[in-house]
Amino acid sequence: MPIGRRMGRPGLIGMAARTAVVAGTAQATAGAVSRHQQNRYSQQQADAQAQADAEQARLDAAAQQAVYQAQAAAPAPAPAASAAPAADDLIGQLQQLAQLQAAGVLSAEEFAAAKAKLLA
Repeated sequence: MPIGRRMGRPGLIGMAARTAVVAGTAQATAGAVSRHQQNRYSQQQADAQAQADAEQARLDAAAQQAVYQAQAAAPAPAPAASAAPAADDLIGQLQQLAQLQAAGVLSAEEFAAAKAKLLA
């Protein structure tokens, strides 16, 4: 046996080295877990955004179809016998457009275009 070598518990340097290894491993593990959670959160956000975009596209298509159906169902303007019924019909159509916009079926641009078409 060499003289000066102790048996049993490690010395101060050995204990410091072991502590450094344990701390480094813990830090690397915590970093990996953090990156994994961040990647999963980013993926969830991307999925939610894609789903919201698809829902918005579906709603836009339904709104566009409703506008076309409303335009097709609207009776052709009859020749005006007097100015009062024509004004009432115009006001009714404008109110209907405003209701469609308030319900979210028409965007502000679509409302403006339809209103300009009615007033022309």
